[in-house]
Amino acid sequence: MAELDFGVLLGLAYQDMVAELHDYLAARGFTGLRPSFGFAFKALDRQSLTTSELAARLKITPQGAAKIVDEMAVAGYVQRAPDPADKRLKRLTLTDRCRSLLAAAHDFHAGFEQRLREQAGPGQVAAARQVLTAVLGRAGGEEPADSLAGLLRGTPARPPLP
Repeated sequence: MAELDFGVLLGLAYQDMVAELHDYLAARGFTGLRPSFGFAFKALDRQSLTTSELAARLKITPQGAAKIVDEMAVAGYVQRAPDPADKRLKRLTLTDRCRSLLAAAHDFHAGFEQRLREQAGPGQVAAARQVLTAVLGRAGGEEPADSLAGLLRGTPARPPLP
């Protein structure tokens, strides 16, 4: 069997992990998930955003963000509320159901990494983390707070533009 290209291997490993995560969450009653929800959940976990602000954070079109927000709202993971400073705007916040989902997802990730340590050894998992971190940082320097990597790492976000 031919060796897979590194990027293909990364993508396939990610897809398998996400499928396992969704199975884990579904078994705990968290259904109606889409692949794009996780990044949106991470953005909204840090602060309430408008759909346009969410689109900018995720680097997608406002129409794409609106579609994701509608799907998350129908599934019961996000709610819209009037912006206290500008009633024309709607702020997006995570529901209690979504916060419970995020806690379950955190438990999954910890268990997933622990199983990898048991299977491959702690040194191999530490080395894999170093390689993946190097892949993320290959451009050098710190990523912008509003980049996807910055968002997921918890880099302080820039305040939204007025």
